[in-house]
Amino acid sequence: MGREFVEIFDEWVHTYDDSVGGEDPEYAAVFENYEDILQAVAKKAVSPVAEFGTGTGNLTAVLLKKGFEVAGIEPNAAMRKAAGDKFPDLELWDGDFLDFSLPQQPKSFVSSYAFHHLTDEEKAQAIKLYASILPSGGKIVFADTVFESEEAKLGRIVYEEGEGHANLVEDLKREHYTTVPVLEAIFRENGFDVAFTRLNDYVFLMDATKR
Repeated sequence: MGREFVEIFDEWVHTYDDSVGGEDPEYAAVFENYEDILQAVAKKAVSPVAEFGTGTGNLTAVLLKKGFEVAGIEPNAAMRKAAGDKFPDLELWDGDFLDFSLPQQPKSFVSSYAFHHLTDEEKAQAIKLYASILPSGGKIVFADTVFESEEAKLGRIVYEEGEGHANLVEDLKREHYTTVPVLEAIFRENGFDVAFTRLNDYVFLMDATKR
């Protein structure tokens, strides 16, 4: 359920905002246009919103600024504290993509840079679960690293190896990055119309609406 990656964030919490801000050159391409990516998620979302993987609260801030009702779901205690310190009134829950509680039925599930912590099988379980919760017209709006094909993924790994980006290469090999065709099939099988928009060399916006 992605929980095997939770402890990584015990340390990353201290430098996460610097990383997404472009201060780590190894991950610059991954987080290119980061603020625009968060805005793109918020633009497609509908309130009330349940946000998976709130992290330090960067997407949360954009959602709250738009006046959305937000319930945050975050499995890492250090990240929950960071987001809670920024937004003391935020409803923030210990949970993950497949195991969570909500104070009310959301009209949108949103997330940024987190869905890849699930295997493809778990992603399918998650989308099926959200389909059972969302009303007709409800939304799933995720921004995450996704590849056009397995060949594209392997090509990116080879490229980053050539650039000497050992940590990024390790991430690409270890975590569960998937492809557009796999995700498109999962969404459609569970009653969603979905569109994918590339936002940088790594990240696609997934905008899914329940039929």
